[in-house]
Amino acid sequence: MTYFPVETILSGCKQCHKPLGFDFTFAFQPIVNIQSKSIFGYEALVRGAQGQGAGEVLAKINDQNRYAFDQACRVKAIQLASKLQLDTMLSINFLPNAVYEPAHCIRSTLEAAEAYSFPTERLMFEITESEYVADVKHMSKIFTEYQAQGFTTALDDFGAGHAGLNMLASFVPDILKIDMELIRDIDRSPVKQSIARGLMQVCNDLNITVLAEGLETAAEVAYYQDLGVTLMQGYYFAKPGFESLPCVKF
Repeated sequence: MTYFPVETILSGCKQCHKPLGFDFTFAFQPIVNIQSKSIFGYEALVRGAQGQGAGEVLAKINDQNRYAFDQACRVKAIQLASKLQLDTMLSINFLPNAVYEPAHCIRSTLEAAEAYSFPTERLMFEITESEYVADVKHMSKIFTEYQAQGFTTALDDFGAGHAGLNMLASFVPDILKIDMELIRDIDRSPVKQSIARGLMQVCNDLNITVLAEGLETAAEVAYYQDLGVTLMQGYYFAKPGFESLPCVKF
């Protein structure tokens, strides 16, 4: 397969012509199905070209390059996933405030999927609940368009942000990722357990799949497994692999 440069895919986008001024890449962390002991997918986590953390890369994002960065992230994540022969779900984080018109902004994603022969039904887009969204109705429109395209949608870090259940009331994602603060030491926290049970009930009522992320101990895994959660992610299973797909421990 010919791996077209990211710039080639983005060449048709007028707003992406200006160089970002920095390079970046991705690490991949597996999302597992604990029930079937299989890999559901991998989340693409942004990294600096030399492995620098996401914070160092995201600190360079501003209003002038936000859209171009968001578009480049999608294309590069798909390109790398294809090179690594990833044959499961690929989860990509996106910046909701960079998406001005959902149908138009998804064009480069579709072109990248076609260029790198990556099935669009294996794409999942995550929006972090902790990120400020000025227009929740616009966010709902984005999710509706993505679901219409056949993408899986996910609300990340649920419980960490300012919106909480108000955001969930505005749009219903396919997957809800519980913030790691509700994960850490939950086996020893009756308060967290009560919140987790209530959240599971809400998700069951709305037909939302729950994903527990940030798991680090066998006790945390066991608690959420007993609660009925099948999708899990965290250091307990594998740390992110820099431009690689790490081995998974079940």
